[in-house]
Amino acid sequence: MENLALRSSITQAKIIGTLVSISGASVVLFYRGPTIISPSQSLSLSLHSPRGTSETKWVIGGLLLAVENLLFSGCSIVQTQVMKIYPAEIVVVFSCALCVTIISAPVCLMAEGNLLAWTLRPDIALVTIIYSGFFGSSMSVVIAWVLHLKGPVYVSIFKPLSIVIAAAMGVIFLGDALYLGSVVGAIILSTGFYAVIWAKAKEELRKDYCCGSLGSSSDDKTPLLNSYKFEGM
Repeated sequence: MENLALRSSITQAKIIGTLVSISGASVVLFYRGPTIISPSQSLSLSLHSPRGTSETKWVIGGLLLAVENLLFSGCSIVQTQVMKIYPAEIVVVFSCALCVTIISAPVCLMAEGNLLAWTLRPDIALVTIIYSGFFGSSMSVVIAWVLHLKGPVYVSIFKPLSIVIAAAMGVIFLGDALYLGSVVGAIILSTGFYAVIWAKAKEELRKDYCCGSLGSSSDDKTPLLNSYKFEGM
């Protein structure tokens, strides 16, 4: 877990970087601005939503994404504590998936009571399910491994960055429009992301140096002059 020392420059960089990243993600979600790149006309009829889509749905979607990110951060903290007690990534991911299935199954059946709607057909829906099951489970194992190795900050700080990546992929592959708000928010978010990663790198270097200093001072075989020379560096 993270140590909060407000007078430390590393802690200040992590806090400021996190706030800047959240601000950048908020700009991407809640501010569109003028259009920089118009949407592709060839894909607009098949992929884009109808023109009657209101700005209210855009804001509601952004609020839901913000709530999802907060819940994901809390889940990462809990999962990190679990990984310390039981460091088996695949078993932990399987247990989480099983609990999600047990909880969501009654809700899905109440929302869609027609059992014929759950029939799998050899179409794009089946491909989507297989893709989500394979890559989703693989990414969950990777996230659990990173949580065990680096902690929840590394995982959570990449979550807002996925908004920028999704916007860029939409422009490149789906022909979505590129708005000024997305560009400005991406720049702000990337700045905060770099600040947090820089602070974490500095923190790791400081921990390695402190561990090296403690190891050298506790070694009885190290000559006194060499120990004094190392401490003076």
